[in-house]
Amino acid sequence: MTTGEVGVGIVGLGFMGRTHLASYAATAGCTVRALYDPAQRAATAGNLITGGGADALLASLPRAASLDELLARTDIDLVSICTPTDTHVELVRAAIRAKKHVLVEKPTALDARLVDELDHEARAAGVLVMPAHCMRFWPAWAWMAEAVRTARFGRPLRASFRRLGARPSWSQDFYLDVARSGGAVVDLHIHDADFVRFAFGEPTAVESRGSRMHVDTRYRYESGPHAGLVVEAEGGWMDDPNFAFMMVASIQCERAVIDFRLGREHELVVVEDGAQRAMLAGRDYPTGTGYDHEIAAMVGAIRAGATEAPVTLADAAATQRLLDSEIGRL
Repeated sequence: MTTGEVGVGIVGLGFMGRTHLASYAATAGCTVRALYDPAQRAATAGNLITGGGADALLASLPRAASLDELLARTDIDLVSICTPTDTHVELVRAAIRAKKHVLVEKPTALDARLVDELDHEARAAGVLVMPAHCMRFWPAWAWMAEAVRTARFGRPLRASFRRLGARPSWSQDFYLDVARSGGAVVDLHIHDADFVRFAFGEPTAVESRGSRMHVDTRYRYESGPHAGLVVEAEGGWMDDPNFAFMMVASIQCERAVIDFRLGREHELVVVEDGAQRAMLAGRDYPTGTGYDHEIAAMVGAIRAGATEAPVTLADAAATQRLLDSEIGRL
């Protein structure tokens, strides 16, 4: 497809399914055609407030009675899979067999070898499968990554990330079962592990301590353009249900510090030459969420006839292997 509208089907109507639905509704060049929820339930809780306007769409869109019914629709080109992690491989495989493009929520799978297999199957079928690593598209974070890659403020010297939230009170049968979700290391900390790879490249050494529910990791760069760089990342679930979600990033470069704090009046600031300068959404980087921009990127790739998704399954496999190396040190 190089022109025309991309027809979309969404599988899974919990928190992330609703988030995807709202983002597709706000994206030009696509229309959601049908929904399917294997669990027949709709969890609405999550770390961030997203999915505004999804309720009306949920009530107005047709529901498929089965996955096969949704995949059989000729007006659907792209399927968003927003179900628990341990269902992803089977659902992605079915969509690939039906010659549909796929956007699959992270993590694609807990076993990197299964992600590799999906990659081979998607390439053989000639479809795009994109893991939804949204921090690559979160506008302020995409700006930070570009600043690092272009050495806008000189070489990065050190960096730290913190991503903490209350232990999920929703879908605990899934989230608190490490065998199914991978725990906070895979479900939450994955965002920073993937962003580290995206912004700085593959680390040469990893040190981790903690548990599957709360991890502290150091990524070391012992050679290459970032030789000497150490990146620290803390991620996990806190026991107190009233703990407010925290997403923080600080990157010390040769000439400035880049600092992001979710919920601050100016979330992204640059401290340079003794002065703090606010970077503004709509002026310095786009408005919207990472969900909006990842979906726009995938729709754009399909409409352009791209042969690679904006984020590849090879990326997902590499990030999972990085997490595996952290888990192996706990």
